[in-house]
Amino acid sequence: MTETSERTAIRLTQYAHGGGCACKIPPGELEGIVAGLITPDTARDDLVIGLDDGDDAAVVRIEGGRAVVATADFFTPVVDDPYDWGRIAATNALSDVYAVGGEPVVAVNLLGWPRDTLPMDLVTEVLRGGLDVARAAACHLAGGHSVDDPEPKYGMAVTGLADPERLLRIDGGRAGTPISLTKPLGVGVLNTRHKATGEVFPQAVAAMTTLNRDASRAALAAGISCATDVTGFGLLGHLYKLARASGVTAVVDVAAVPYLDGAREAVRDGYVSGGTRRNLAWVEPHLDPGRFREEDLLLLADAQTSGGLLVAGEVPGAPVVGELVPREAAALRLA
Repeated sequence: MTETSERTAIRLTQYAHGGGCACKIPPGELEGIVAGLITPDTARDDLVIGLDDGDDAAVVRIEGGRAVVATADFFTPVVDDPYDWGRIAATNALSDVYAVGGEPVVAVNLLGWPRDTLPMDLVTEVLRGGLDVARAAACHLAGGHSVDDPEPKYGMAVTGLADPERLLRIDGGRAGTPISLTKPLGVGVLNTRHKATGEVFPQAVAAMTTLNRDASRAALAAGISCATDVTGFGLLGHLYKLARASGVTAVVDVAAVPYLDGAREAVRDGYVSGGTRRNLAWVEPHLDPGRFREEDLLLLADAQTSGGLLVAGEVPGAPVVGELVPREAAALRLA
């Protein structure tokens, strides 16, 4: 067996207990952890976006009518191919900057690697994938930090710039506004199937490696001021956070939500991560599910990795999947 075929035979997803954003700490637990950190003395006028509502990145106003955007994101392998994993992790990290209306300027790598277990040449492929995505985003990639870790992990810390008067915020939703979704759902269940079977889903890789840059710019150009990205807490989890922060109810038109090919079949065959089930359990007390089955609910709660933007407003080319209405008994309603 050649060195190349040996690398191909290594299944990175088997070296981690989970994969991608499905490995996030459950939203309910995470909110409990950070609750005590939000105090009056942590609030400053120049901190435009901070811990309050769980936005995707921190934003600090600086001189010259600009703002600095800062974020970090990393996770365990979501696919077996090291180059694709690097591309996915980098795209996901950059997404947090786009989700608040910023443009990435510079990133540094965050790497954990089981150096006694996995070949080091795989690391080169992971980093090459991250570098190619950073170049596509016109974002500098300069160094980073690495540790010897029992599980492989990769991501980036990203710094960007934004106009503090033209941001996409999670608390900016208003009743009467349509909801747009810029990428189809379903990467979570397809990744779970990939981890279990080794079957490769190019449509999922393509979605996870598509930058949210164009969607973010289109939203800003349309005068939109409210958005978040759909990642580990699923569409329902992130939409609940947006509705709660904005003081509205989000109504989801279930038939209008787009899915990747194979996503429904993956759910029917039982390829649902623990993270997705925890997402659904977290939002259920705040959800009016209507007539819909568990299969529909699991797809809407599917833990996405490098998902699209969830926008309060119409984005050209993106389907409208619901609307924001005045606050009802439930923060989320399916129709």
